[in-house]
Amino acid sequence: MKHFEANFDGLVGPTHNYAGLSFGNVASLNNAAATSSPKDAAKQGIKKAKALADLGLVQGMLAPQERPDLHTLRRIGFTGSDAAVLNKAAKEAPALLRACCSASSMWTANAATVSPSADTHDGKLHFTPANLVDKLHRSIEPVTTGNILQATFNDSRYFKHHQHLPEHASFGDEGAANHTRLCSEYGHAGIELFVYGQEATNPSAPKPQKFPARQTLEASQAIARLHQLDDDGTVYMQQNPDVIDQGVFHNDVIAVGNQNVLFYHEQAFLNTQAKFEEIKQKFGESPLHFVEVPTAKVAIQDAVRTYLFNTQVVTLPSGEMAIIAPTNCQKNPAVHAYLSELVTLGTPIKQVHYFDVKQSMQNGGGPACLRLRVAMNQNEVAAVNQNTLMNDALFTRLNLWVDNNYRDRLSVADLADPQLLMESRTALDELTQIMKLGSVYQFQK
Repeated sequence: MKHFEANFDGLVGPTHNYAGLSFGNVASLNNAAATSSPKDAAKQGIKKAKALADLGLVQGMLAPQERPDLHTLRRIGFTGSDAAVLNKAAKEAPALLRACCSASSMWTANAATVSPSADTHDGKLHFTPANLVDKLHRSIEPVTTGNILQATFNDSRYFKHHQHLPEHASFGDEGAANHTRLCSEYGHAGIELFVYGQEATNPSAPKPQKFPARQTLEASQAIARLHQLDDDGTVYMQQNPDVIDQGVFHNDVIAVGNQNVLFYHEQAFLNTQAKFEEIKQKFGESPLHFVEVPTAKVAIQDAVRTYLFNTQVVTLPSGEMAIIAPTNCQKNPAVHAYLSELVTLGTPIKQVHYFDVKQSMQNGGGPACLRLRVAMNQNEVAAVNQNTLMNDALFTRLNLWVDNNYRDRLSVADLADPQLLMESRTALDELTQIMKLGSVYQFQK
């Protein structure tokens, strides 16, 4: 039986814009009100996904959300025709309209937490959509995310789907952005590493003071129970509150793992050594590599600015590991020097590949934000909706779809344009036919 780690990247939606909605995300705030290019953003993401497929990796695509979200605007009291709802929201509550137009579902690392069948009691691959309660614009995603995941992983013999956690701050859950899996081989039982920002039920526990801790210990423990994980296969680590307050809003901005490698910044965690000892003890005798980046070589500010840790670490068919990095890392002298040195240090990471994902980076997400990792065996890969897997035909079709449906430029003021709503719905309706997803959107029901 062959085993793989697939990456399912989020297609950037037609309303990709810079509204500065994410408090605690430095790039999002710094680029608020800039003009975006939905077409460029979508094409950059598709190009990265195709490049990984060409490297021999299993690569899929996940559909974006319906935006503007008229369903939510109507739930909060705006009435009339679709155009009237948009017009009233723009005049009376522009911040709410911006939240309902966010294309943040492109960052599928936040979409869900995934536990491979090798780790679960029932031998199925488990999915739980993240509730994303800390941010209004993301909290409206989970139901549609669940629909898209079920349409993508739609064989109940292999896949188990859960409802998102209760929509309360005590169960703040940001998905795989705070979840890493360490293993010797993708098909072997591994250690699922849950990183949290605070304990919701323990007010005396450490927590950040400036920016919110979006992931709670309680949420991580609930996911482990839902996914039927053993205690000896799970580790809970707390993110350093000081780095959250420096703009490290998720663990995947300060650490990333792949197989037997954990690549992390010196300041990433609390109680680092004690927790690493727990990981070693539960991991067993197989080699394990903790690759620490010291502050003296890469400052926190440079790590956040370039998303050095929001890179993907992948295992190529050759067995070598490679880092998939944004070109921002290449342009930063300290980070580029570190990555050039890293491939010579004798770790399993031997290559670095740079990709332009500037549109995503400016809104606060690097290459790792754009993908959801799903470790699968060959039977599970075969059970996936094959119309969502990247190949030459899908690459060509998606680029044509973007060319036909996406705007070259979009400002925040354009979000109230009723024509944008029509363009977005037309695009998504066509996409569900291309990817054979069925009726996953509210407007299709």
